[in-house]
Amino acid sequence: MNYKKFFSDELTSLKSQGLYRKFREINRNKKNFPKATERFEGKERAVEVWCSNDYLNLSQHPVVIMESTKVTKELGTGSGGTRNISGTSTYHADLEKSLAELHSKEASLLFPSAYTANQSTLWTLCKKLGGCEVYSDELNHASMIQGVKNANVPTHVFRHNDTNHLEELLKTSNANTPKIIVFESLYSMEGLRSPIKKIVSLAKKYNCLTYLDEVHSVGLYGPEGRGIAAELGVSDEIDIINGTLSKAFGQMGGYVAASKDIIDFIRSFAPGFIFTSSANPSIAAASLVAIDLAKGAGLLRKNIKNNSDLIRQGLRDSEIPFLENDSHIVPIHLYDPDLCKEAANVLINEHGIYIQPIFYPTVPKGDERFRVTITPKHSAEDIQTFVGALDQVWSKLNLKRAQKEKSKVNKISNLF
Repeated sequence: MNYKKFFSDELTSLKSQGLYRKFREINRNKKNFPKATERFEGKERAVEVWCSNDYLNLSQHPVVIMESTKVTKELGTGSGGTRNISGTSTYHADLEKSLAELHSKEASLLFPSAYTANQSTLWTLCKKLGGCEVYSDELNHASMIQGVKNANVPTHVFRHNDTNHLEELLKTSNANTPKIIVFESLYSMEGLRSPIKKIVSLAKKYNCLTYLDEVHSVGLYGPEGRGIAAELGVSDEIDIINGTLSKAFGQMGGYVAASKDIIDFIRSFAPGFIFTSSANPSIAAASLVAIDLAKGAGLLRKNIKNNSDLIRQGLRDSEIPFLENDSHIVPIHLYDPDLCKEAANVLINEHGIYIQPIFYPTVPKGDERFRVTITPKHSAEDIQTFVGALDQVWSKLNLKRAQKEKSKVNKISNLF
């Protein structure tokens, strides 16, 4: 086999489909975010960021930075090993207690990322629960899909947020077969919530475990930012909750929270946990502080909601197509990868607006978009400028206008 030709041909094919990704070098200076500096063609230029997952800007909070710096000076930059081999500090242990309390669970377990937490936990559950079957929402994150695929167990994909379809599938299952319903509370590319209460009800009816990804919800919704499950009062009824430290808390890493026995089970059997070096103690320490700050960040959460409503109204007034929802995520559709990238380039080159084009495999082909995420540091003036820039780009490129984008989601079940 000509390996060099194979890799070259695959990349050429990817580029011809408009699916090749380029990374922009963005430095988010803590003094003036959402303004940032991009290194571009050997020079630097000012840009404004509209696609950050640092939802509460806690990565740049002075108290968080101070704690991270203090612990780095005390313990160094690395953990020293896996959790089993010298890699468990008091900060790791305290953080797991804090995360368990956050989700009203008996215990939690830290992972290097929420991706690893999903993939490794689901793989372990599916492999160890003999004859297990999975019922998965079609828009679940790639980490959840990959964990289930790696386990090679029977998987039933139900239409997005369609509990009637889920029950149709569950009705055909054997009552004695172990089953896991896998879903998210808030879908990151759509900004749509899931019908958690109904799914919990079906899980009880058909004796299923529930696995809920709260990555884009934790820190932003519910009492003290405890997530949408807590907002609905059903945290106690979810078996396993996955979350992240790298979005609303502004740090790095992921976790699962559940009963003491389930967490001990994952700790004892999941290769993705056992054989991975633990996070730096400074990250765990900073996360502890960030969680406490997030609990008291009710005003920031209110500002995010107000900013989200403000930008949606601006998009409606400019007839720019977007997906209506009630979250902090605003998807703006372009439906073509090349147009999406061209519009992004015009925005940054002519208006200093940085927003990343989103295309396959993150979203289905033909459903390309911008994914706008708003922070408390975006002002009303910033929003007005952003919408005005979008309006100019839509006119310049003769892009499709629309009064309102209906809540319609394409299938991506072929990812399984």
